[in-house]
Amino acid sequence: MSKKQKGLNPELEEAVNTLLRQVMSDSTASLTDKTKVLDRALKLEQIKQKISDDDWGKGFYNDEEGE
Repeated sequence: MSKKQKGLNPELEEAVNTLLRQVMSDSTASLTDKTKVLDRALKLEQIKQKISDDDWGKGFYNDEEGE
């Protein structure tokens, strides 16, 4: 079995960036459409930060709570 690649799919990242550019420059796109694409781009950035931060989520459990 091959080891799963850690990180984001570069094609997905490029697709979201392209979609964001297209929708934001489209004068006929509704505010809802623009907001949905912006939300996807922000979610992608959140996932990238979660992947790069090894300490992410470690603060939910600490030994002091078990005592």
